[in-house]
Amino acid sequence: MRTIKAVTTDVGAHPVGDRRAPRRAVTTNVGAHPVGDWRAPRLDGSGRAQGALLQQARASRSDAVADHHGNTLPASEICDRAREARDARFDGLFFTAVTSTGIYCRPVCPAPAPKRRNIRYFATAAAAAAAGFRPCLRCRPELAPGAMAHRLGEALLDRALAMIADGALQDGSVDVLAARLGVSARQLRRLFVERMGVAPLALHTTRRLLLAKQLLTETNLPATQIALASGFRSVRRFNAAFQQGCGLAPTQIRRTRSQATADGLTLRLCYRPPFDFAAMLGFLAKRAMPGLERVDGDSYQRLAGTADAPLRLRVTADPQQPELHLRIDGADPRAIPGIVRRVRRLFDLDADLAPVHRAFAVEPLLARGIAQRPGLRVPGGWDGFEIAVRAILGQQVSVAGATTLAGRLLRAFGTPCTSSGDGFDRLFPAPEALREAPLESIGLPRARAASLRTLAAAVADGDVDFSAGQRLDDFVARLCALPGIGAWTAHYVAMRALGHPDAFPAGDLILRQVLGNGTAISTRDCEARSQPWRPWRAYAVLHLWHLSSELAKERTS
Repeated sequence: MRTIKAVTTDVGAHPVGDRRAPRRAVTTNVGAHPVGDWRAPRLDGSGRAQGALLQQARASRSDAVADHHGNTLPASEICDRAREARDARFDGLFFTAVTSTGIYCRPVCPAPAPKRRNIRYFATAAAAAAAGFRPCLRCRPELAPGAMAHRLGEALLDRALAMIADGALQDGSVDVLAARLGVSARQLRRLFVERMGVAPLALHTTRRLLLAKQLLTETNLPATQIALASGFRSVRRFNAAFQQGCGLAPTQIRRTRSQATADGLTLRLCYRPPFDFAAMLGFLAKRAMPGLERVDGDSYQRLAGTADAPLRLRVTADPQQPELHLRIDGADPRAIPGIVRRVRRLFDLDADLAPVHRAFAVEPLLARGIAQRPGLRVPGGWDGFEIAVRAILGQQVSVAGATTLAGRLLRAFGTPCTSSGDGFDRLFPAPEALREAPLESIGLPRARAASLRTLAAAVADGDVDFSAGQRLDDFVARLCALPGIGAWTAHYVAMRALGHPDAFPAGDLILRQVLGNGTAISTRDCEARSQPWRPWRAYAVLHLWHLSSELAKERTS
């Protein structure tokens, strides 16, 4: 079997900058390829078709090829077929580098296929960049969705990648990152070089350059603001790094036509299909707090920022391509990376559902759920503290009841702000605003009000945080140490605020009833039943919740 160069995980790397990469818009046409041997099946609106190609690629690592770093990719034949089919479900899971042009591409690149002898495959854009390749201007690797860190299977590396994705190296150093992980900086660098093919800082630099490339391509922001947004403190340093990493000056990347408007900008956020956007909006709509957020049928809107500098977000789905459109109004350019990270986490855009579905095949209920909603994902949250407060408000009450309480809390203690006058006028209260607040005034029982104040104090004092890369057990233990917070609340918060794929509130009544065919099983039995689904149990929660009402109707019919 042919050996190829590989590395592991996501991130992007260098841009294309030569005449062989035409400057045309990317067309990731999910359903454009005919059904056939090793071709991508046509996908409907929620991506219900599951092709043999994806199954073979993920079914066994015995067909994988390893490089000298010990990293693995699907067998080169599978990468070939995914590339030839332009299968969007492989987008971000590997990158194709062409030795004759010095360019690397996404699997969905619409450019004519290069000769096979000129192709090398990489599992990350950063690895392709480290090998000297530049990103394609046509398919734009900066748009590729990230790969879920947990697919690597090494806890320390998974956590480090999650922290880097969350901006740990934007203002911090590798030494600080290593200390948070409990290892030396030397150990961390060695691990990254051995498993990723690049050092942590190189990985982060690639991210910054690709963000800059996206902003240059899709917005009218001045180069000075783009330099700040991508983490460079001077335009001179930005220009030099961009030229070195992308092979072009920033002015050469800039497009004459942009998606930006006079007051805001729109960014493309890609994902791997399938994605049930309607189900995601339905979940968020039931929990939306008037004055702060709104779901209007085909979009999610939210107020964020500060009282003095509020910003508006609007997220919609592209009807043809596997991508969301994020409209931002009023944002400081330096806030853009954080906004993009939050929105990607909110909509679970970096999910790779193939291994999730494979793990669930052992459970008939979950197999049924996948057949009905193959694109179901785990809704995240804009802010960890907000999710934690909502979780406590939701203890022993319905979703509608919890949303009513959240709305009262927002009106009573939220931060008023000036907006466009269309109903968006409150920001969610900060921890400092709730630590001494008379929360009983909104109708909360005394014990629950005390729990919220204790949580607010713990977050304000830094004893509890919602940063990425935390061990699930450690986070759950810290939350459960607070009065009024048990395992259900802690796992729910981990599922939505941290985006932890294995969070599982085993005490949830609906889960226990569904798994008990109408009669609630014990929390212990629920936990035991979930073990074969690890490390993707959070996705099982969503599928079982969605099945619950349907199963209840069947039992009574």
